[in-house]
Amino acid sequence: MHIEPIQNLISRLARLPGIGTKSAQRLAYHVLEMSDSSARELADAILSAHDKVHHCSVCGNYTDKETCAICSDNARNDNLICVVQDARDVFAIEKTREFKGKYHVLCGAISPMDGVGPDDIRIKELVDRIKKEKDTSFEVILATNPDIEGEATAVYISRLLKPLGVKVTRIAHGIPIGGNLEYVDEMTLLKAVEGRREM
Repeated sequence: MHIEPIQNLISRLARLPGIGTKSAQRLAYHVLEMSDSSARELADAILSAHDKVHHCSVCGNYTDKETCAICSDNARNDNLICVVQDARDVFAIEKTREFKGKYHVLCGAISPMDGVGPDDIRIKELVDRIKKEKDTSFEVILATNPDIEGEATAVYISRLLKPLGVKVTRIAHGIPIGGNLEYVDEMTLLKAVEGRREM
């Protein structure tokens, strides 16, 4: 139905999460109707973000520096680490403006069905990070998604960290099972963090 350049653009856009074929088609036609300068600005923004943004060397969050702004902030509590599945979850928790600790981004969750094991995500980096600290007054808040993969990941991490003498808590389940943190409203997320429980 479409000439090859348009079909190619539609198929590439349809690969994005949450974009179906009809949405991809609407976006493709919108891009075609943009001025040349606007289309180039969009393409440049995508390439620039892809080239300049990488994972923080400490926590795994996205940054364009060696360490992210949160890890570099001396006012944040170094003894309170919130473990999340991806960088979008950091943004979701930060919107509450209540969490004053630091983060550790796993970049995924354990999912045997998808062939993702503990070695495929940033669990080793978390354990190494905690072992470097001599202070055992650490609290690690496990804020993985409340689905099967998130729960399995939380239980696995809890079992690894308990022998190290750190306090391990899990965010409360005010968040619906099967939901993702990025879609939860700030108040529900705040209550979930406040109502966390030890594992």
